[in-house]
Formats: sequence, structure tokens, C-alpha cells
Amino acid sequence: MNAAQLPAAGVLWLISTLGQDEYGAGVGGAFGVGCLLIFAPLLLPLLGLFVSVLLTLPALALTRSALRRFDGPEWAWRLAGAVAGAVGWGAVTTTLWHWPFVTTVADLTALGLLPALGITYVRTRSWSSWGLWWRSAVVCAGLFALALGGGVLATVTGLIKAYEPPRLTPAQLAGVWRGENGAELRLEPGGRASARRLPTQPVGHDWTADDYQSYVVCAGPGTWEPDPGTDHQDRAGVLVHLDGDCGLDTHWSVSGTEDAPRLFVLFGDPDAGTLRILDRADRP
Repeated sequence: MNAAQLPAAGVLWLISTLGQDEYGAGVGGAFGVGCLLIFAPLLLPLLGLFVSVLLTLPALALTRSALRRFDGPEWAWRLAGAVAGAVGWGAVTTTLWHWPFVTTVADLTALGLLPALGITYVRTRSWSSWGLWWRSAVVCAGLFALALGGGVLATVTGLIKAYEPPRLTPAQLAGVWRGENGAELRLEPGGRASARRLPTQPVGHDWTADDYQSYVVCAGPGTWEPDPGTDHQDRAGVLVHLDGDCGLDTHWSVSGTEDAPRLFVLFGDPDAGTLRILDRADRP
């Protein structure tokens, strides 16, 4: 049952990412989708087993323990067990990897709820292995169709909107932008710029070279100008030119929202590049 719901969960996850910025990266286009279709039948049983160990078995153990000590309907304790397991793993992922707690708990609860509630029905039926497999396939197809149809309907009706970067004027672009490792970019209203530990496009673009670096870190004065982008793949942003011979002119694309804008560059291979982000450090 865990494996049967995973394709639907994958569709819902992909649809939910429509409202998020992928920063110029993605799942690899048609090639990535093709790989998913080819390897999904092989991975589903393993992923289903993993979800069972992670969510279903702890939920069942909590349910049995609660039923021995307290009264109440079994389905309610199964629901509570699924939520408790999700909360536990949500706390772990938030502590170790800083995942958003509420979102993680909601996702894990959704994954663990159906198996936790449906395990009683499955155990009370005498099915052959073939009968269990074809019923799982039917459930899988039904959930997948329901998720896909609901997602398409949500996008068509505007409930889920594709991400669109903010349109910033030159006055809104001017200011101080900072990123990790002490990176700082100051854009003056007159077109002057200054950088400190700023990731910049390297001179060489041969990704196969042994000494290739996805970016170089530069500092010093320079200039900047609004850049509308070169084609449909490069969004609007700023083109930064630093004086001296450190790196090349670098296009920083606009991301975030109008209230909390960002600048980013995906250095190197678009499918496996290095993403660097600058956040607005002041207000215009």
C-alpha cells in the first residue's frame, strides 16, 4: 500500500513545485522524466518498504500500545499513531537538516495515514500474492489519476500558479546584496558597483578540464547595468562587470519576491551546477 501511493505523492510534489523557483535547474527535462518512468517500477517496492519501516511500523506500534492502555475507537488511535510518527521524524529532519517542521509533518502524515488506516482491512482479507499485487496496481493507478487530475484542475483554475520572478526597476535593484561565505555586492544608483568575496564566472568554461572551477571569488570595484536576459531561458537581472582580470562579466538573475528579492547564479553545468544566492540586505 505504501508503494501504491508513492506515484500519486510524486505527482503532487511535482505540481507543488510549480509555485517555487527552481533557480534555473530542474529534473532534467524530458530525459529526467524518461528516467523516472523507466526506473520507477524497480524503485517503488524498495521505496514502499522504506516508507513502511519509517512510518507505518512505528504508527502500528504506537497504536497497539495505546489500545492496551486506553479506550477509544481503533481508527482514532491509528490516526494518532500516524501523526505522532510524522511529528517525531519531522523533529529529526528539522534538527539535522533544517527542513520546515510544519510542512514536513504534514507531508509525512499524508504518506503514513492511508497505510495506517488500511492495514486492518488488508489483514482481514485472504488474498493470494497475485491478488494483492493487482489490487495494489489498481489503487496505484486510481490514486495517480486522482492526483494528476486534481493537480491539472488546480493549475487551470489558478489555485496553483507557476512561479514568476518579480519585475524590479533599476532603483529597486540598487542596494546591498549579501550571500554566504561573506559574499557582498553593492550596486550604486549611478551604475557603479563594488564586490567583496563575490562568486564570478570563471574565464574558462571547459567543464571536462581537470582544473575546472565552477566559479571564482572576486573583489573590487566595477560597474553594473540591468540585463533583460539573452533569450527565453535567461531571466531579467543585473550584469556585473568587475575591474581587473578576475573572472568574467556575470549575469545575476532576479528571484524571490518583490518584498524579499534575491539575485542568483547557477554556475557550471545547469544539471549539476553550483547555486549561489544573494539576499537583499537593505531596503530601497
